Amino acid sequence: MRSPVIESRLGPIRQTYAGTTEFPPMAKAYTELSQVVRETGLLLRAQRFYAVVGLVLAVGFAGAIAGFVLFGDSWYQLLIAAALGVLFTQVAFLAHEAAHKQILASGPGNERLALWLGAGVVGLSMSWWGAKHTRHHANPNRVGKDPDIEVDTVSFLEADAAKARGLRRWITQRQGWLFFPLLTLEGANLHFLAFRHLLSRGEVKGRRRELAILALRFSVFVAPVFVFLPLGMAFAFLGVQLAVFGVYMGASFAPNHKGMAVIAPNAKLDFFSKQVRTSRNITGGWWATWLMGGLNYQIEHHLFPNMPRPHLSRARAIVKEHSETLNVPYVETSLWRSYGIVIAYLNRVGLAARDPFECPMTSAAARA
Repeated sequence: MRSPVIESRLGPIRQTYAGTTEFPPMAKAYTELSQVVRETGLLLRAQRFYAVVGLVLAVGFAGAIAGFVLFGDSWYQLLIAAALGVLFTQVAFLAHEAAHKQILASGPGNERLALWLGAGVVGLSMSWWGAKHTRHHANPNRVGKDPDIEVDTVSFLEADAAKARGLRRWITQRQGWLFFPLLTLEGANLHFLAFRHLLSRGEVKGRRRELAILALRFSVFVAPVFVFLPLGMAFAFLGVQLAVFGVYMGASFAPNHKGMAVIAPNAKLDFFSKQVRTSRNITGGWWATWLMGGLNYQIEHHLFPNMPRPHLSRARAIVKEHSETLNVPYVETSLWRSYGIVIAYLNRVGLAARDPFECPMTSAAARA
């Protein structure tokens, strides 16, 4: 399905989106798969696993606090800051799983756990993230419906790249190569978006409670940094922590959909095709699962959002066989290869922001 021609500085851009013609709907494809998965018991809770993960993270935070006290007024504190960036990301994975009701038996219990992990420990707005993430799961990579492909400094669609002006245009032209450096700012951006959402004029569920939790979180984490460290070192500590957190978060979420099929706004796809054709798995086994919090099994996660992390690897074999039977591409690649795909895709999209009258030789002479 083709969209209208878009005029830009690059000239006419004819962007092609996948639709019903490319991905014809398949009846009962998901129903049959879901039945097998349920009968195998892969949707049952895995509370012992999450208890162990929680204990490991608690020990990690205890070690970071001990290191903070022992290092005192020393630049070795930046090692603690980096470790905290990793720990906060791992807790964010748990908050994500609790929000999907993967951890506890009751829905309200999972919601409370997600709130305290996401807002109380990590410093995110779970009401903002929850609404955004629900829309993403319902329509991954669908134009106009998936918030994860909406422009936010980086353009994921040629139509958005063609509209870029000023500094954003300069960034868009090079956005593939700048993607990971830009992620160093994503940690601070996530905190900013949390407060912007909660302080907005629109209706926000649980606004006061979440603001109170966020205020408690930042007072407990930020205040000691500025109390016990010199001012410059304190800012450096927060900078390193936010940079590591942003890069780790972005590097875990980016490989899963970027560069996969982009779906036309009005395409009619069945649930199975929509989720499998827009998602990409990351190979690597157990180490990739720990590193990415289970997001390496993105296909299975999108098909069964409430499936606990330790069951995803077993579900993979079932889903892959089912996909092959139905002749639906099941995409998985290495972590490093996925980053290469993301960079190449973003650079290709960024071409739409380039000036067709810009001659490389003239540009080089102008810079000389």
